Amino acid sequence: MGRCAMPEGGDIGFRRPVDLGLLRAFVAVADAGGMTAAGGWLNLTQAAVSQQIKRLEEAFGEPLFERGAGRKLTLTPSGERLLVYARRMIALDAEMWGAMTAAPFEGEIKLGVPYDIVGAFMPPILRSFADRWPKVRVTLVCKTTRALRAELAAGEIDLTLTTEPDPADEVMLADPLVWVGAIGGAAHHRDPLPMVLDSEDCMFRAAAVAGLTKMGRDWRLTCFASNAAPTLALVDADLAVTVLMRRSVPTGFAIVQSANLPLLPTYYVNLLTPPAGLTGAAAEMARHLREGFGHGGEMTADAAAHRPAFAAPG
Repeated sequence: MGRCAMPEGGDIGFRRPVDLGLLRAFVAVADAGGMTAAGGWLNLTQAAVSQQIKRLEEAFGEPLFERGAGRKLTLTPSGERLLVYARRMIALDAEMWGAMTAAPFEGEIKLGVPYDIVGAFMPPILRSFADRWPKVRVTLVCKTTRALRAELAAGEIDLTLTTEPDPADEVMLADPLVWVGAIGGAAHHRDPLPMVLDSEDCMFRAAAVAGLTKMGRDWRLTCFASNAAPTLALVDADLAVTVLMRRSVPTGFAIVQSANLPLLPTYYVNLLTPPAGLTGAAAEMARHLREGFGHGGEMTADAAAHRPAFAAPG
């Protein structure tokens, strides 16, 4: 039987896999700026760390470090490229071990999420959690931020997201508030300005009212809604405008930029947990939330973040 010719440079399928121990040593040296300090982190001698870096350089055929000012080691361009992949592989290894050795979770957790962000951000996060922990029942509590804070303090929910004007200890997302109207609508031209908010204690109300008052614009509330559905229905009918975080604006609505509407401040999606901390399934839900929002809300909000605004005349 004939032998297949191997492509020049060797078949990538036969290349020897990189030892994670070598990558850990490489990342330690990159972070510490030297072999001796990295050895202290890894509980290895300077010579052992140096040998591991040499093995990596021989494997890739490229120098990974060079001496900088004060004899500090700095990454070469090849080292910079490798560092990205090394961190990713080490994190994936830790995630794999965590997933394979974690105790199975069961029971129920109660997660609070404000009305105004639940549709934009939560579906893929909840789906990923359900896929990973199918025996955990998630009860979603959708209320205003003030109500969710009160329920968390009373121990009625396990953890909650909030939308607030100030950052808490753990910020999931920072995003500007925007005026939202019907595409091609004219509600923002009417006087007094018709506004609709999800509830009387909507966290966005203070920012909207302060901005309108400062510019001397009269306004009126057309409805206090108990959830987002009637709010969006009134906006879609061009009977009112509302205020949302930019990345939570649903498809089919316009971000209204007009000279007769004030600019609005940045608000924060915060993750709040009980003072005693989280355990079990609630801690795992917090991890999923951090992953979902941890890259600027990429899981669900990326499209909304890049949706063009509709500038309105006047």
